[in-house]
Amino acid sequence: MAHSPCGRFRRTGHSRRELLQSAACGFGAVAASAMFQKMARADDADAKRAAGDLSVKPTHFSPKALSVIFLYMDGGVSQVDSFDPKPKLSEQNGKPFPAKIEPTQFNNIGNTLASPWKFQQYGQSGIPVSELFPEMAKHVDDMAVIRSMTSNFPEHTNANYFLHTGSGLQGRPSMGAWFGYGLGTECQDLPHFVVLNGGLIPPGGLDNFGSGFLPASYQGSVFGLGNPPVSDIIPREATTDLQRKKLDLIRQLDLATSERYGHDDQVESAIRNYELAAKMQLAVPHLMDLSDETRETQEMYGMFDEFPNTQTFARECLLARRLVERGVRFIELTCPAGNGDRWDQHSNLYDGHTKNAKTVDKPISALLADLKQRGLLQKTLVVWSGEFGRTPFAQGTDGRDHNQFGFSLWMAGGGIKGGTIYGATDEFGYKAVVDKAEMHDLHATMLHLMGMDHERLTYRFGGRDMRLTDVHGIVLKEVIS
Repeated sequence: MAHSPCGRFRRTGHSRRELLQSAACGFGAVAASAMFQKMARADDADAKRAAGDLSVKPTHFSPKALSVIFLYMDGGVSQVDSFDPKPKLSEQNGKPFPAKIEPTQFNNIGNTLASPWKFQQYGQSGIPVSELFPEMAKHVDDMAVIRSMTSNFPEHTNANYFLHTGSGLQGRPSMGAWFGYGLGTECQDLPHFVVLNGGLIPPGGLDNFGSGFLPASYQGSVFGLGNPPVSDIIPREATTDLQRKKLDLIRQLDLATSERYGHDDQVESAIRNYELAAKMQLAVPHLMDLSDETRETQEMYGMFDEFPNTQTFARECLLARRLVERGVRFIELTCPAGNGDRWDQHSNLYDGHTKNAKTVDKPISALLADLKQRGLLQKTLVVWSGEFGRTPFAQGTDGRDHNQFGFSLWMAGGGIKGGTIYGATDEFGYKAVVDKAEMHDLHATMLHLMGMDHERLTYRFGGRDMRLTDVHGIVLKEVIS
């Protein structure tokens, strides 16, 4: 230690307590600097979200999945004929339904109706699955079957909006748009949110895939299965140089408009959409060309099945895997046309559900197997659901009406605890009675698996902070690994 000038004492070192006290302002400045940097990064990410920027955004916590494949079963699959066996229905089959009946969509109430399909336990978990789905049943150890889902709406259009947007009203952002808003995308030459249209746009129309009050760049892009899958994907210009000059001119005009009238998020979104469209003209033809897939892979999906609708859905599922490989964030598959009235069997239940199951069973099984084989399932969340279920009593003599009081869906892949059953309906499969789940809970859980806190993912609109789950939603932690 240094001596004092008089030589009579030596300066002692500071104790730890004294050092911290004297340096408090310095440590505070360091902490404040780090905090402000973090806030600046968060503010920057929020600004990019609000502007429709689709660059990758930071998550709230480490994600378990990076992409979502939503297998939308349009019309409402019967839970008591798929994943929720009820022996009581067989005991009471043909008799007046013994429990209280809530108002139904059509009020053509028949007697108790047993499932015409047998159930069997599969996998190490022993989860029972209807003989409608012998191929999907092979993957139950990767699935979490939720038997206690409910909806707030008994009618297709409003129930579809509720499933897709978290609100039964038209005009809210689709969950695919919310995922793009919160997370951005790693894919630079394809949309972050792709809807593979098998032929049936759900009741409620394209608003099921819209961006609502979010910037337009977050809305879903609907791909058909024909050639071309989207309009104007083939350039009209003779050379790429000419096309580039046209795009540059459009960009200059848009920027000039922004400079003259001030920043406009819609103009910025339009600029980005033009740029993405140009990139898609190169990427989409390669995406849709399945010639680089082996014959064995195509057969596994059902591309050569004798049933045309199986071929259609097989193509959708194979394209979904290819989109995941390219980093697309959210992919939704719709049902093919030609099976009658979707899964909406108000009559002729056996024929309708049989055809719909034949359409999707083999392709979905192949999708799960293919994702797993390629190491993609662990980072891809697969969700299978309709907008509601069906009644355990007949509509007329051979159909089932809409039932929003308790139905089944399943989730598999990224972060899901496979071989799990969550919740239960009553002995007739009519109403959720154990661990009742709401649509907001499904959305909260999906966001959680993607690294997002559903309560913190908000967008300021109409004087309040809006979110996909509104003021509801809990994460279903029991289905998370």
